[in-house]
Parts: sequence; structure tokens; C-alpha cells
Amino acid sequence: MEEDKSLPLRTGATQLVFGEGNADTQLYFLGEAPGYYEDREGRPFVGQAGKLLDQLIESIGFRRSDVYISNVVRFRPPANRDPEADEIAAFAPYVNEEINIISPKIIVTLGRFSMNKFLPEARISAVHGKVFKVDWNGKRQIVMPMYHPAAALRSTAILAAIKGDFQLIKKALADDTLEVVEKSQQENAQSSQLSLI
Repeated sequence: MEEDKSLPLRTGATQLVFGEGNADTQLYFLGEAPGYYEDREGRPFVGQAGKLLDQLIESIGFRRSDVYISNVVRFRPPANRDPEADEIAAFAPYVNEEINIISPKIIVTLGRFSMNKFLPEARISAVHGKVFKVDWNGKRQIVMPMYHPAAALRSTAILAAIKGDFQLIKKALADDTLEVVEKSQQENAQSSQLSLI
């Protein structure tokens, strides 16, 4: 990524913000894009939203160093705007390879942009905290959409929701029989065809 001059957002950013954490983890957290503090430090989730994420991770018995944390876009968008579809697509091969290497049991998406990578038609308000199995890259992957911690800092209702949702991560790690929503590639385009297993 450092050497790939075709990647967008490079010119306005201070530095590449790569993922970090335990490459042998079962838990992979995928956010949206670096913000001001991430751009300055070169690490994901180090601002106020990052501090909240650290607390949420600790609330389920892990430390930040036990999990892996990354973003769908690795350079800060100007003025912290949302990442655009073509920017997300440009970074996707690198994100996909990172996920392949880590091979986590559960991918926790933080915010709607990372959620849409796996559940393109979903609305985060309807699916947060649910456990999905999706066809992804030739295998069945567990994906758990969550609100972005930055949204939780702005809303006490979302903060309460994300705290409760995080407790489900522990259950999903421990219980392979947990109720999940099965999504095939066909169903990814037709969210109305969800079937509970």
C-alpha cells in the first residue's frame, strides 16, 4: 500500500494508517477510515472513538493487543468526510488479503461502510448486534455489524446499544450453535430473503 501510487486520498493525508494487532486473532474489527488523530499517529482508532473501542474490547475480556483493528480505507479522507465507493474499492484488494492472512473467526464491522462490504443492502439500525454467516471469498464467514464507536459518542442510545452488542461477541466466540442469519451471495442482493437458522 505504501508503494501503490494509484491508491486515492494519499495527497491529502499525512501517512498510511495500516491495521494493527494480533495477526493470529479470532476477532477482526473493521472500521471506516482514519480520522485526524489516526492520520497524525499512523495507527487506527486512537482518538476518542478509539478509546471507547478499547473499553468495549476490554468489556468482553480482551485487550486491544489481543485483536486486530483495521479500516476499509487507509488514508484519511479530507475533513473526515465519509469514504466514497471508488475509494473503498481501491483499497479492497488489500483489505481482502489482510483478512485472508488473519483468517478470523468473526469479523466485527464498525459502521455502515465496513458493514456494506459484506451486507451491501443492510441498514445498520436493523442489523447491528446480529450474527451473520456470509459467503465471502470462497468460505462461510461470520460477520457481526456494530455501530461505529464515533456514533456512540454522540448518542446515549447508540452507546447503550453498542455495549449490549459487544456482549454478543463473547457468546458468538464461545457458541457455534448461536442463532445466525444465513446470507448467500444471491441473498446479499436481496435482503428480504433472509432466513433464520
